[in-house]
Amino acid sequence: MAITSVLALLLLATLSPFSNVSAVGVNYGTIGNNLPSPKKVAQLLQSTLIDKVKIYDTNPEILEAFSNTGIDLIVAVENYHVANISTDTSAADEWFSDRVMPFIPATSIVAIAVGNEYLTTDPDHLKPNALVQAMQNLHAVLVQRGLDRKIKVTTPHSMAVLASSFPPSASTFATTLMPVMTSIVGFLADTGAPFMVNAYPYFAYRDNPGTVDLEYALLGNATGVHDPKGYVYHNMLDAQVDAVRSAVVALGFGNRTVKITISESGWPSKGESGDTAATPDHAKTYNTRLVERAQSSKGTPMSPKESIEIFVFALFNENKKEGGVSERNFGIFNGDGSKVYDLDLSCQFCSGNGGTLGFGEKMSSGLRGPSVWCVAKPHADEKVLQAVLDFSCGPGGVDCREIYESGACFVPDKLHAHASYAMNAYYQMHGRNYWNCDFKGTGLVTFSDPSYGTCRYSQQ
Repeated sequence: MAITSVLALLLLATLSPFSNVSAVGVNYGTIGNNLPSPKKVAQLLQSTLIDKVKIYDTNPEILEAFSNTGIDLIVAVENYHVANISTDTSAADEWFSDRVMPFIPATSIVAIAVGNEYLTTDPDHLKPNALVQAMQNLHAVLVQRGLDRKIKVTTPHSMAVLASSFPPSASTFATTLMPVMTSIVGFLADTGAPFMVNAYPYFAYRDNPGTVDLEYALLGNATGVHDPKGYVYHNMLDAQVDAVRSAVVALGFGNRTVKITISESGWPSKGESGDTAATPDHAKTYNTRLVERAQSSKGTPMSPKESIEIFVFALFNENKKEGGVSERNFGIFNGDGSKVYDLDLSCQFCSGNGGTLGFGEKMSSGLRGPSVWCVAKPHADEKVLQAVLDFSCGPGGVDCREIYESGACFVPDKLHAHASYAMNAYYQMHGRNYWNCDFKGTGLVTFSDPSYGTCRYSQQ
């Protein structure tokens, strides 16, 4: 199954489905006394386009509920646990063994967020170096267990880590944070983990309505804001991402790959008296555009070819959350599962069986996208199919023993048949999202079971 041509090597870098369509993630907070059970949440999300969920702890009920759903999870180390995990790798190993290991691989955990806005939450009492050490210790544990390619370690930051965010091209990290940010970015570059940032144009507009254009904050200003270096920004979120990008480059990492993920972004539907920004209409506009932005392959003015993964904040209004009214009203859904406003989260290939239960979507009667398979198109280019096969059975992580000579799917010994088996296995592994069956245009989603004889194509 080794790659046999220069063409295949070149194609390998572009065959990942994620290079074409970015995932849509959501933040699932639980600070409320009226929220549905995690099991119901997991069932309902299977019939939406959301395929990644970020939580703020390692709630075992949530981890169990999302097992075998095809939805990826990002779990978190709470801020108050960071110091303990930073002490040594044995403390990190104990945390991982107790909190995460019992749930994998049934639950697809793809990242651990160490703390949340740790560096700016309580700077007088939290130790920056503890964050770096905790991240390193957890990564060492993953390496020891052979899980470092599957599970990445990172930490979400607020925009407050920047000295300033405009103009984007001149942005740097706050001077006091330069040493720790250098260590963190170096760690992310070395391990292939993303730089996570919580970015909220809402707050910028709310606090400066006289100087910030509403449409610019709502991701829809067609006129554009100009950066001195020639970049033109049609929405504030892209400007915020590029501000982070500039700060990373300013640390000396311009020649290293550090992807940026928007770990939180959203707009509240209700705020304090006099807050004209926080309305259901504005929330609907922002989050509709945010979901569209997440699904696109668009980059930013500074890096137009680098797609941005986005996690919408948040799944629910959380009625017990501290802070102002807006803090409790960022949810897409109310606690009873009804929509706060009409946001289209329908999924083309997700299950449509079952009755309507909250969220305004149809509840899945089983796994995400049951009775759906991925196969190679009949006349797909064989050079591309060979590269697909090598990718799926190599970096893609597919168990391809069934298409080896002694396997049940070896016959017919044809490239098209073997590629179809591998493509389907990859598609099922990664959540049955339509972009996971793209494979540079050679894949085809089918509702007909391609299994034959003793060769069975997986459905999970």
